[in-house]
Parts: sequence; C-alpha cells; structure tokens
Amino acid sequence: MEETDWSSDVGGGSWRPGWLVGWAGRQLQPLEAWSSLAGGPLQAPGGESLIQASKFRGLGPSYLSHLDLGAQKPTAVEQLARHRTSILSRPVRDFEASYHANGTSHAAPASSRAFSRAALRQPGPRSLERPARPFSLFGQKTKTNDDGAVQFGSGAPAPAPDAKGKHTPVLRPDDLFHSYTNSPIPEIRHRAAYMRQHALCPHPDHRPTRLPTTPDDVDKAATTGSQPPAHVSFECPDCGIPVSCSEEHWADDYEAHLQICDTLRQINEDDHDLRSGRFFPEFEYAGPQMEEAAVNMTNWDTFLYTRQFEAINDDRSMRQVTRLLTYPITVGSILHELSPYSIRDGGRITPEGLKSFSALRYTLHPPKTGGGEGIRGLRPEAPPVRIFILGARAESSLPRNVWVQLAHLFPRGKFHLVFIGPESMSNRDDEFPLPPRTPSNPFGTIVEDRVWPSMKISTIVDYYHTIHKTGHFEPYDPYFDCFVLFHPGLGHPASSHEWAETIPMLLETKAPIIATGYTQFDMERDIEWVNKTCGGEFDLLMEPGENTFRSQRWDLNDQDPQDVTCGNWGVWAFRGKRYETTHKDVQ
Repeated sequence: MEETDWSSDVGGGSWRPGWLVGWAGRQLQPLEAWSSLAGGPLQAPGGESLIQASKFRGLGPSYLSHLDLGAQKPTAVEQLARHRTSILSRPVRDFEASYHANGTSHAAPASSRAFSRAALRQPGPRSLERPARPFSLFGQKTKTNDDGAVQFGSGAPAPAPDAKGKHTPVLRPDDLFHSYTNSPIPEIRHRAAYMRQHALCPHPDHRPTRLPTTPDDVDKAATTGSQPPAHVSFECPDCGIPVSCSEEHWADDYEAHLQICDTLRQINEDDHDLRSGRFFPEFEYAGPQMEEAAVNMTNWDTFLYTRQFEAINDDRSMRQVTRLLTYPITVGSILHELSPYSIRDGGRITPEGLKSFSALRYTLHPPKTGGGEGIRGLRPEAPPVRIFILGARAESSLPRNVWVQLAHLFPRGKFHLVFIGPESMSNRDDEFPLPPRTPSNPFGTIVEDRVWPSMKISTIVDYYHTIHKTGHFEPYDPYFDCFVLFHPGLGHPASSHEWAETIPMLLETKAPIIATGYTQFDMERDIEWVNKTCGGEFDLLMEPGENTFRSQRWDLNDQDPQDVTCGNWGVWAFRGKRYETTHKDVQ
C-alpha cells in the first residue's frame, strides 16, 4: 500500500465511502445511521452523508486496508474517519449474523465487546456456532439437519416447514386413527410386524402354549383346543391392531374382543398422537412450589391445579402427561404429609404404615431452622432421603424434569434417587460406555448431581442383592431410606426367580417398600408370592388398591394384544416385621 503523508491534518482529497455491507452480503443503512456518534450529519460530494472527520484522532495507517479509497489520496483525518466507520459497523454485522442465525428480527443487541481493542485484533468475523453443552439439565435436544428439518428418533418423516418457518405436524388431530400395519409412522409399522411374529391368536380353538398370567388365561387353560397355536395376522377394522389369526376367528370371538376394542382404539390414537409431530404444551411442567401454597392430592385434576400446571382441557393430553408423571407423583403422594391415603376407614394406611411413613415425613418436612447466608446462618442439615428404585427400566430414562417434580413437592427436603437393576440403562444409549469399575467406584455408578439443587440421581447396572452383600449402602435408616418397586412382577413366572434373593434382604433393612402393579391380578399375585416366600415375616403398611395417581393412558402388550394394562394401576406397601419389646408391670 502506498505510503501516506501524515504531516497535515486537513487535505484536499476526496473519497467515496459507499454503503455498509453486512455479514450476509445484504445492504444496510448508509453512514448517516452512525452520524449521531460523530456530532451531526455532514454533506459530501454526491449527496452521501459523511462523518465529521475532525472528531476522530489517534489511529495509525495499519488499519487503512479496510477503507474504500477514491481516485485521489485521502488525507489522514479522512482515513481515520473511514476506519472509525468500519469499526462502528461491527455491531451491525453482529446483529445481522444474529438475525440470520436465529431467523427472527428480535435478536439481542451486540455487546460492547465489538468496540474493544481485542475485537479489533481479530482477523475475521467471529464464528456463529455456539459451544456444545457437555450436560443438559433435561436431556439432549433433538439434532437438526442442515435444512432445519427435525429428525425424529423413531424414524418418522420430519414435518415440513411452512412459509413462516413453522413445522407442520405429520398427522392432524382429526386424523390419528390408522391401522398399525399401514401406519404413516415407521416405528408403529415395525411394532405391527413384531406383533405378527410373536403374538398368538386368543381364540379358544387354539391350544394354550403359555402359563396363565391373567385371569382370562386361567379360564382358557381349563379348555383345551384342538388347533395348533397361530400368530395373529388379521387386524380388527375398528381398532386397527392385529388381534386374530384370521377373519373367521375374529368374527367368531368378536363378543370377547368387543370388551377391549374401544380401549385398543384409544391406544392406537394415543400412539399416533405421540408421534404426530405436534407441539405438546402439556409437557411444560410447573416450577417450584410455594411453601405457603398447599397441594391438593385428591386426584389428578386438583393436583395439577394446585401445582399451577397449565390447564389441560383435552382427555388425550391428560393421558399423555400422566403417563410420565405417574412415577414421581405416586411416590410423592404416599410420602407427603397431605397424602390422600390415611389411617381412617378406607384410607388404606395401616397402623404400622403410619409409623414408617411418619418417620419419612418428619425428614422430608423439617421445621424452619432460621438459617441463612454467611457463617452465622449455618445450621446442621439432615442427609438426603435415599429412594432406591429397584428393577428400574423405563423409569430410569424419564426426562429429569419429570423426577424434579418430586423435589418440588418437598421444598425443604432433599432426595437421592438410586436406580438399580440390570436394565436401568435402557433407552440411555447416549450415556454409553459405562464408567469403569474402580476401587473408588466399585459398581460403575453413573452420578447426576446437578439435576436440581435438592436432588441427586445415581444409576447402577447390577442386581441389588449383589450390592447389598457388600454393605455398600449401609447403614439403613427408616427415617432416611425407602425402596420403590415399579411393576416388579414378583409373582410373574418369568421374573419371580430374580427377586427370590432380593426380597429377604429388603425385609432385613426394616425400611418401607412401595410396590406397584399393572392390574389388580398382577398386584394380588405379587402379594401372594411375597407371603409364600417370606413366610409372613412382613408387615403390611398400605393395603393394596387402585393408585390415585395411576397413568390414565392404557398400554398394550405386544406379545399379547388381549393384555391391556396401565402404568402403576395399583399400589401397596410392606416392610420387614418388627418385634417391639414391651414391659408389663406385674402386680
């Protein structure tokens, strides 16, 4: 570049500044947009507005490469004015980049960093990519393609954006019923193929091949058919689910199928709704609960209202939201001081249960200590309540903001959730490989200690009885420990052997054990198995019955379409029998 004469401040050269061009190449406002920073607008040849050059001083010739020089050599002061304009255009480029990156005109204004010397030393524009977050509070966000279309994990086609950039749902709310085989959702079509390969026709003419797991199976086992077992292949036109091996058997057994046909159709529509691509406002949960505001746990409606959830006016939306919230709220409804279960007639809590649950409530509802910030505000605090969720499967992969709802019910309580089971990492492939087992972490525990200030979550992929033998979690305290078994299948023929060694160890801890069941038959079968295995060495804390906060959405067993259940339908609680020593005055 030609050497510039800096001997004089004013010269007779002329220059044509042109227009500012943003990051994306589109034209922006002319230089008069920045004239207020220089003391007022000035006129230049050609009618363009210039910044008053005499207002700026102090920049050297090394920055002149950014200037648009005219035919004649400009004076030093004019060159400085042009460079100042280049510097002032940097916030506009930042705004323009934010405009295109966000797709909206409501971008935040540029920071003052653009006017710093560090910004001047940057050779090029800053990168627009945000640094990746190593941890997300509520799970990983769905990745997007370059064209902005969302790629669903189920393999469903992504909704196409409309003219305004919004994604249109794959299915309309009035077009949710489709047969499983011809469903527009690939995941549901794969599910139909799985059912045709594993589910058997329930017609009584077929010989039974499985042990009875439902009351209907017990009745069917008494009558032996002559035909061999056959897989389902015919879909009912009313519910769209494969239920029979042929149309003849479906028509012959239509009266029995009619008892669950409406429920199967509801399951069909709920499955398609969950994958329709619509926005789910019901999944926006409430925040922390005010201590002065009481929670009404009479039913789902009063609970959601007093917890200040967004109003849910649709039955389908209510079914979707309760399918997730049933896990933390079932536990919270039993441990809370305003529990819907009581010792009164019909309250289902036994005298022994009142003793156990009162101990936990004393810890979860501590009195105010008068503590505060600073050294003088320090007060002794109780350790967190440990809730051991054994045999964890789907509940361990729930979004963490679902489990945080349990912490919101107890503003002054602290929780440590421990998921234990060989399937506790199901649907959590993003967290593999598991941590190595080291002397400091003997069971490869995955710890999430920033879920919420008062909640910590740990996951162990192992059987509980293996951990119990090592004394890893000892000592156990009825004031700070509780066990939860979601649908354990204690008496199920396929899973009872896995609990034979665990249940006696749980009874030794004398801590309360909360168990749920898919149906009343499933729950009664578990109680019978515990009574038979443990020889009556347990106290019933809560009588078995329907769960107030059960899931309102019905689920389908892919290996048996006749087996319709719902999450946490029933709940009961028990504990190892305690023998209290009493003193009797003998006269």
